[in-house]
Amino acid sequence: MMISVDAMGGDYAPSVVVRGVVDALMKYSDIRVTLIGNKDIVMRELGSIGARSHPRLSVMHADEVILMDDVPSEIVRGKRRSSMHLGLKLVKEGKADAFFSAGNSGAIMAVAMVTLGMLEGISRPAIGSVLPASGSREKFFMLDIGANVDCKPEHLVTFAIMGSAYANRVLNISNPSVGLLSNGEEEGKGDALTKNAFPLLRDLKCINFVGNIEAKILYKGEADVVISDGYVGNITIKVTQSVVAMIFKSLKEEIGKSFRAKIGALLLKDVFHNVKAKGDSSVYGGAPLLGVNGVCIIGHGGSNQIAITNGIRVAREAVLNKMNSAIIEGLKSL
Repeated sequence: MMISVDAMGGDYAPSVVVRGVVDALMKYSDIRVTLIGNKDIVMRELGSIGARSHPRLSVMHADEVILMDDVPSEIVRGKRRSSMHLGLKLVKEGKADAFFSAGNSGAIMAVAMVTLGMLEGISRPAIGSVLPASGSREKFFMLDIGANVDCKPEHLVTFAIMGSAYANRVLNISNPSVGLLSNGEEEGKGDALTKNAFPLLRDLKCINFVGNIEAKILYKGEADVVISDGYVGNITIKVTQSVVAMIFKSLKEEIGKSFRAKIGALLLKDVFHNVKAKGDSSVYGGAPLLGVNGVCIIGHGGSNQIAITNGIRVAREAVLNKMNSAIIEGLKSL
């Protein structure tokens, strides 16, 4: 399996990307990787860790780099020699089975849509993310988390099909339950979008729809897949991240105020570590861009070495488990 990787994407590229890729090659013997970026810089990074001549690693030179503040709509036609364009082109031409980048997510989506095209029956792609849960389920999959600000009910239907396929094939969840994020559990709750999407989802035979999921029970693991439009999904994710960061910061400040608290914290060190690890995005690695005609995984801009390795793992699993084939099969029921 060949995976093309954007060596220049991310806040800490190319250093952490190169190291994460080498770790992935050591961990998975069935993959090859093409690192795409400024060849001189990438080779220097590889040399610093003694991996310049890895048998399953090749380097492709890219003249241009897409920056985090570049405008996605302008990137589609510009910077055609960027690592992002070239990496997705390899997938389009069948020279790579998947693409991974921790770069500008808006640019990745825009370039992927133009380069790869959309799966038949999908008009809007969606970005999904694995999130932790505290109930019987340890995790759930949420989409869309930012690809589409404005959606129609039929878009949420395709999100449900794609999310269910991903949960089943990649997360190995049998008959995954699908919930619709709303402001109440009752069928009549929600805005016009959720109210109109509800009956469409309820009547969809190819998914296990369990109704509305209220925000207050979102992290209790009431559903394996939770769908929303990208505006609500993105705010949900970012509010969650800020609240978690605030809680840990407050704990640290309070613990530092007394010797007694410091002793207690020392005794609970492993507990704090385990709780923090549940929400560590580096463990999940990358978010799939679902709906495009190829496997494309987007890493967090602040991805560390572990996140890069796990992002490549996600790409590998999506290819091995024929993620897009499952989505296409689900779409046949529409």
